[in-house]
Amino acid sequence: MIHTVWPYLAVMLLAAGVFPAMERRFGWRVFNVLPPIVLIYLMVTALSVSGLWQLTDEIKSAQSVLIAHMVPALLFLLMINCDLRAIFALGPRVLGVFACTTVSLFIAFIATFLIYHRWLPGDDWHPLAALSGSWVGGTANMIAVKQGIGMSDQHLAMSLLTDAICYSMWVVVLFSVARLAPAFNRWTRATSSGDLKVAETKSTGPATNDSVLLWLGFALLAAALAAWVARYLPTSTMVSATTWTILLATGAGLVVAHTPLARFPGASTISSALLLGVVAVLASQSNFHGIAAAPLYLLCGVTIIALHAVLLTGFAKLFRFDLYLCGISSLAHIGGVAATPILAASYSRALVPVGILLALLGYILGTGFGLLVASVMSALAGP
Repeated sequence: MIHTVWPYLAVMLLAAGVFPAMERRFGWRVFNVLPPIVLIYLMVTALSVSGLWQLTDEIKSAQSVLIAHMVPALLFLLMINCDLRAIFALGPRVLGVFACTTVSLFIAFIATFLIYHRWLPGDDWHPLAALSGSWVGGTANMIAVKQGIGMSDQHLAMSLLTDAICYSMWVVVLFSVARLAPAFNRWTRATSSGDLKVAETKSTGPATNDSVLLWLGFALLAAALAAWVARYLPTSTMVSATTWTILLATGAGLVVAHTPLARFPGASTISSALLLGVVAVLASQSNFHGIAAAPLYLLCGVTIIALHAVLLTGFAKLFRFDLYLCGISSLAHIGGVAATPILAASYSRALVPVGILLALLGYILGTGFGLLVASVMSALAGP
């Protein structure tokens, strides 16, 4: 049994790297259903429950410090390749379908909470709020919302499980409906977006030894400065110093993204590694307490996606959106930057950069969206 920090950290790093390495080396089909990040969480949770390490004061302190500094540093790095000018240059139709997708998800989350709130007493709505951050942005936004609302580690397991299963089902649906595009577009009276042209996002090049160290230093410095400034900002029940730290780090990343520093390679590589590390550390704090509630959250997830699909279809009819843009925008929210280009390429290669830019826009908005959903759910839940 592990009692001290350094063996614990060694296990976290090994666990965070093993499944991505296996996916890159072997490319097994299981990774299409259960992405490496989910397998990391499940494996570390299993190791935690098995008692491989004991939650001593030393290890608890290390977990707290790691999460407090790694999450804002991660969000800072994720913003580096987000070019807001390129996103706004996409035009009103693409941004319009993105806005409608966001609105449809907001309505779906709140409506689902109202449907099932009797079975979600106390703070059991927290997993849905964290899930909303992920379903506009990504896992990093889910973790940021978790930190912002003070969600328990046990509830995080519900969010991740619901995210993985419902997302996998939705990806299959979106790939399958491509052949319905001509009929859908005739019904909405929309023109196909397959010939849309958007400039490719700039390539940052391969990471080097010096770039890894520099970006890691910049990210940790940004996180430390954000935490320092957050101490002097007003707080409330829903907006804590942690929330301010997360938002400030995200804003700092967006500012740097529009400077020459953004062309320096390595930010995306470091952010990917940090995300896996954060998930591993979070999983090491959790156990299987409350896993019996999983079916309810899965039902909530299916309901949210069903309502979202109906609402987005209605918006498509109203504003004449085509099926390709609706599908890409939906997956840019629910699937993130890793899956969206693949779907876009299956529709039309010209839409790949659109998918990437919309997914990056989701990363920018995901944390704020999740905190907004959390505020509304908190108000509806009452005392």
